[in-house]
Amino acid sequence: MKYDAVVMGGGLAGLICGIRLTQSGLSCAIVSAGQNALHFSSGSLDLLTHLPNGQLVERPLEALEALSEQSPHHPYSRLGKLAVIKLTHQAEALLQQSGIKLKGSSDENHYRITPLGHKRLTWLSPKSVPTVDLHKKMKMGKIAVVGIEGFLDFQPQMVSDELQREGLAASAYYVHLPLLDRLRENASEFRAINVARWLDRPENMAQIVAEMAPLVAESESIFMPACIGLDSEEPLLELQKQLGKPIYLLPTLPPSLLGIRLHEALLRQFRRQGGIIMPGDKVTSVNCVGSRIESVMTRNHGDISLKASQFVLATGSFFNNGLVAEFDRVYEPLMHLDLCDIPQRGQWTNKEFFASQPYMAFGVQTDDQLRAQKEGQTFENLYVAGAILGGFDPLTEGCGAGVSLISGLHAAEEIIGYFARQKAMQAEVAQ
Repeated sequence: MKYDAVVMGGGLAGLICGIRLTQSGLSCAIVSAGQNALHFSSGSLDLLTHLPNGQLVERPLEALEALSEQSPHHPYSRLGKLAVIKLTHQAEALLQQSGIKLKGSSDENHYRITPLGHKRLTWLSPKSVPTVDLHKKMKMGKIAVVGIEGFLDFQPQMVSDELQREGLAASAYYVHLPLLDRLRENASEFRAINVARWLDRPENMAQIVAEMAPLVAESESIFMPACIGLDSEEPLLELQKQLGKPIYLLPTLPPSLLGIRLHEALLRQFRRQGGIIMPGDKVTSVNCVGSRIESVMTRNHGDISLKASQFVLATGSFFNNGLVAEFDRVYEPLMHLDLCDIPQRGQWTNKEFFASQPYMAFGVQTDDQLRAQKEGQTFENLYVAGAILGGFDPLTEGCGAGVSLISGLHAAEEIIGYFARQKAMQAEVAQ
């Protein structure tokens, strides 16, 4: 099987890369091993919330120069300020074109409300998530924080207490929904996704409204766990309409409904544009000729190789086994690519639990165009994107989603440019 490009990894970086490639008319296949980090995310996307020295970032694009000074090996620093700004705006446009309803702007971060009621800086958030602009107070009137009886992944009293500390009028309630009694019998099954499958059924809406209406009668806004609207926002909109009050969703413990919806929307867009997804598959070997990759073999295709002119490695970090850590070494398992400088084992972690952890910045070493290297040699047609890249800390710097989107789009643009040059050369030869 031959494609213009093969992307190894179906997470945020791989999907946004595939969407851009297929949008430009190129054939693209994504090999995806299974669940990715999006299924465990809040659904919000971070661009840059803190500099490496801990300084808070309110305007991420204006902080890129300071980031380059403090962290010259960060993927943003490697690409350069102008390229990151261009790709950031492109990412916002592509997400919107994919039907993903997000609020926020790269001009200025905003705060989203976490499942514990705290405020956390971010770049883009689902429209159903409660947010507040910088240096402003949340104006939602009396807030009813509604939990579901027996659902341990969301504690309304904790959220309510934190909102009250922020000076907001908030009260905690538990709603008992008999339709969920079957799930309550097994705590391991009482998770957001399973709850949503029951709450999303139209025949159950009347019971949900009847149980919730008395609790929220005196409130002006409702906060509840994100366990409604798994496949579409219609159930949430209907519940909001019948209760006559705005409803905001707070992400729960994984698997996250908001993260899954983001993944599914991107996947649909990729398929709509003619992309080929190979779910449950995994690249097992890579055929190289000199500094170029010719093809890859996968677990499910036996002796049939996937051939392409260009390749993208977006297999994730330790979470997805894109990187593997043993007691005394870290390595990239597919091709044993060069990694950024890895210190001695005793320096991988910081004893302070909430401090920046050095191992978070481990990843594949690349050139300034984010092409992979092995034994110092750069692969001409293998770009690296997403969490597998080295040189950044996605948690303490608040840039995980941003790096995935920016690096994924950068790879796509480089590949598109390659085919444009090939086409121009062919036209010149023909003349």
